[in-house]
Amino acid sequence: MNIDEKRCLTAYLIWAFGIAWVLQIAAGICFQAGNPMAYTGLLALSMFAPLVAVVLSKFGLKRIGWKPRIKGNIRWILFAWFAPAVLGTLGAALYFLLVPKALDTELSYLYNVLGSEGIRQLENSGLSVSMYVVISCISALTFAPWLNLFFAVGEEAGWRGAMYPILKSRFGVLKGRILGGILWGIWHWPIMILAGYEYGSSYWGAPITGPLLFCLITVAMGILLDWLYDKTHCIWVPALCHGAINAFAGVPTIFLNPSYRNQLLLGPLMIGLVGGLPMLAFSAWICTREGKE
Repeated sequence: MNIDEKRCLTAYLIWAFGIAWVLQIAAGICFQAGNPMAYTGLLALSMFAPLVAVVLSKFGLKRIGWKPRIKGNIRWILFAWFAPAVLGTLGAALYFLLVPKALDTELSYLYNVLGSEGIRQLENSGLSVSMYVVISCISALTFAPWLNLFFAVGEEAGWRGAMYPILKSRFGVLKGRILGGILWGIWHWPIMILAGYEYGSSYWGAPITGPLLFCLITVAMGILLDWLYDKTHCIWVPALCHGAINAFAGVPTIFLNPSYRNQLLLGPLMIGLVGGLPMLAFSAWICTREGKE
């Protein structure tokens, strides 16, 4: 890492964390004040902080692989699109296999979330709760990843496009990715602590164990996303994968017994220790495979 890269990285981190943390703190305040629309909007806006940081740190947008590279990358695009759902399904299945009482096929959690008013609105539109579940799952597998891509690229341009290359250049590929994943996880901490983002606020060891576990998950996800960027040299591919992860993220909770809602540290989501095992295992496989090449 030369002096220019070090200065660029320092400036990038200051801007990426500074902008995002201000927005996340504001979002957390809105969440606690019972303003979900402002909370969601500010949280979505914070996803573009890394991209803004790239510009303000003078990293150079042209150094990022913005050009869509479809030819020769179809298999990687398809992988980015569907792999998160496969890994997430395997993780959820493993969790429900180990904790069978957590599985609720009667969809009690969803009924609680929708409430009587939400269910009435569904029925008035000609939809049953079961149909709503089917539509939610189909959307998570089809168009939702592509819609999420345009938000996810705000992060991917900063993390995988700008920060990871510098860290890998300085510390080596594996150590650089691990450090990058930890920084990416810490970047989420304000909203996790203030609003119970990802794990809620009633889990064991809250609010410490959740943010720490999340760093392990972001290391694994970061390895997968950076691997895709290295394979394609196109930032839109890891952005699609990131969007697919976000699209599928909440699907397993549809089948979660509400009494196990405070055990998300384990599963069934990909951010859980058990639910995330397939993602962790696949990321470990990437590291092992690349170590042999």
